[in-house]
Amino acid sequence: MERVDLLPPPTGADPASGEDVAERADAFAAVPLLNCLLREVAEPLPGPGDRPVYRLPGGGRLLRVRAGRRPAEPEVYAAGGWHRIGHTELVKLVAEVLRRHTGLSNHELPTEMTDSRDAVAALLAARARATPPVDPYLRSEQSLLTGHTHHPAPKARGGGPHAGWLPYAPEAHARFPLTLLAVREDAVVEEGDTSALDALGQAPPGHRLLPAHPWQLDLAGHALAPAFADGRLLRLGTTGAPVWPTAAIRTVYAPERDLFLKFSLDVRITNDVRRLWRHDLLRLRRTDTAVAEAFAAIGPPAAWLADRGYRTADFAFEELAVVVRDGLRDRLLPGATPLLAAGLVEGFEGSPLERAADPAAWWEAYLTAVVPPVLTAFADDGVVLEAHLQNTLVAVDAAGTPVQALFRDAEGVKLLPDTSRAAGWERLVYCLIVNHLHEIAGALAEHHPGFAPWPAARRELARHDLPEIPALLASPTLPGKTNLLLRWTGADGADARYRPLPNPLRGT
Repeated sequence: MERVDLLPPPTGADPASGEDVAERADAFAAVPLLNCLLREVAEPLPGPGDRPVYRLPGGGRLLRVRAGRRPAEPEVYAAGGWHRIGHTELVKLVAEVLRRHTGLSNHELPTEMTDSRDAVAALLAARARATPPVDPYLRSEQSLLTGHTHHPAPKARGGGPHAGWLPYAPEAHARFPLTLLAVREDAVVEEGDTSALDALGQAPPGHRLLPAHPWQLDLAGHALAPAFADGRLLRLGTTGAPVWPTAAIRTVYAPERDLFLKFSLDVRITNDVRRLWRHDLLRLRRTDTAVAEAFAAIGPPAAWLADRGYRTADFAFEELAVVVRDGLRDRLLPGATPLLAAGLVEGFEGSPLERAADPAAWWEAYLTAVVPPVLTAFADDGVVLEAHLQNTLVAVDAAGTPVQALFRDAEGVKLLPDTSRAAGWERLVYCLIVNHLHEIAGALAEHHPGFAPWPAARRELARHDLPEIPALLASPTLPGKTNLLLRWTGADGADARYRPLPNPLRGT
């Protein structure tokens, strides 16, 4: 079983036992929820110690936690003393605070917070019985037990029965075959290069092959019943080899074919229902082409994993859509091993971040690989990469030193002037610095106490001739996305709102 940082089992405990799983699930689920609460609404109070105290709005209740990158052991002050609260009480506290703070009620989000915790418990139990992948890349993709470090319910899976989604959960080290469908040719809609799909099987005459995620088929089954009944849609069986779900859950990797496929999934995961929406598919080729041209100008070793095209059926345009994405082998430097950046933050067996003998050299190599492509694409081509932890792969050499960055997911990319330069820059800073570099820096400093990561980050940013850089380095704050408040107020998942956070780049 892989290493887990939070609340390891007591000596002699069975890691799959109900009591231990429940305790560890509470601990994992509390981390991102506390991160949101402390970042978005709590007021830090002055005072020493490793348990900082915060005043909560709407009544002034006091909360203290065990400090660190992963806050833990929340306590509230009442009746003259501090009292430890579990995850259930924490959810109630957050809901009460937000009702008073916003004046709004929300019955959906507290349920999602509980579902997220219960999903972690199911994942822990399943993981104890599973065999992690040998491939370090797949291991990094399937390591995210905590997940998004600043989301109130990062592991919620739509509230359905665990048996419905566990077979497809990357965190449980799942692998499974895809379902193969045949769509009548006159109902096929596609754009771009989808030829890789035709190699997955053999469609009967007059039909085209369409792979489907089995979980999505379960979710959309009722809506597809008429098409199966009248022959527009046929079931052909499954792929011969299994695919591996990546951290994105709905995107899978087929190692034998070196191919990524991204599917619709009618489940809310973090802020959005993860369907391949028609408007995103219709602009996919334009966006992907712009990014590919930007990376062609940047040149190696930076790489873009292109979303080559999509295929679907006109009677289920969004439900059955599949996007074909580049594989890794033709993009990687010889001998380099790709790893998911989010996996480096979470931690997994064999992570090079944890065994870096010289953290300063490792960090400078990381910055050199990741930062220049993002800034150059913005400066030269008006491309705003969504370079957050789950969309960035960092390839390392045999010694574990970062040598290359690979970026993915055209759906999250913004182009200038479709969005204003100011809005694009704010999004870039949040994704690259707050969501990404801040988390990697924190994980590195945790493994190497006393290491100061921000002077090197400042030097790397200052090397780039962008008019926004001087203001970024001098600003007292950075934009932090308010996922808790966004979900509580029912904002659209794509509607990013930011709260100013202290800028660690300033004055370092």
